[in-house]
Amino acid sequence: MNTADYTAMRRNMINCQLRTNNVTDARLLHAIEQIAREAFVPIARAEMAYMDRPVALDDGTSGRVLNPPLSTSLLLNAAQIRPSDTVLLIGAATGYAAVLLSQLAAKIVAVDDDAALIALAQTHITHAELQNVELVIAPMTDGYAPAAPYDVVVIDGAIEHLPDAILSQLVDGGRIVSGYRLGPVTQLVSGIKRDNTIALHAFMDNEIAVLSAFARKPEFVF
Repeated sequence: MNTADYTAMRRNMINCQLRTNNVTDARLLHAIEQIAREAFVPIARAEMAYMDRPVALDDGTSGRVLNPPLSTSLLLNAAQIRPSDTVLLIGAATGYAAVLLSQLAAKIVAVDDDAALIALAQTHITHAELQNVELVIAPMTDGYAPAAPYDVVVIDGAIEHLPDAILSQLVDGGRIVSGYRLGPVTQLVSGIKRDNTIALHAFMDNEIAVLSAFARKPEFVF
């Protein structure tokens, strides 16, 4: 498959998957149109990059995927990124969401606990000569305090709970978007921090990969 084929697939994704599901941010849509999503998945799965499904980033043993394009796009659309924002991205994976965010915000700190994925992401960041993206290998549940505070937190995956460490790094009035696991269902949620608390509100049920680091600890029962 050649570059023109992938370009056509990307435009079809935008018109048939994103625009029809209320992804309306013009700056975001422009960034999606410019960035070759197929470069962020294994070569053998490149033709799957524009399908509305997750794409495994290894042999499947880690469970790490490039999330469906609609899920990531809806999260970034809901985040209402401003050009002056500093963004904490949790779940950097191979860097696709970080590169999109680099076109929308002033600074992005992208955290992941998988060193191999961060290495791939760094390759993409270096190739694109991006100066406003910092990649960090660290526990995702810790966020990254040295670069806080953040105007926006984007969690590109589903969580079962939001750690206090991440909430504390968000400015008052800051926005957070994430996937959220509720039993067998994953939802896309958003919220605004007020007085050190936040209520996450679901705005769509949609497939998004669960980040195991954010699993709720089981309660001890006598």
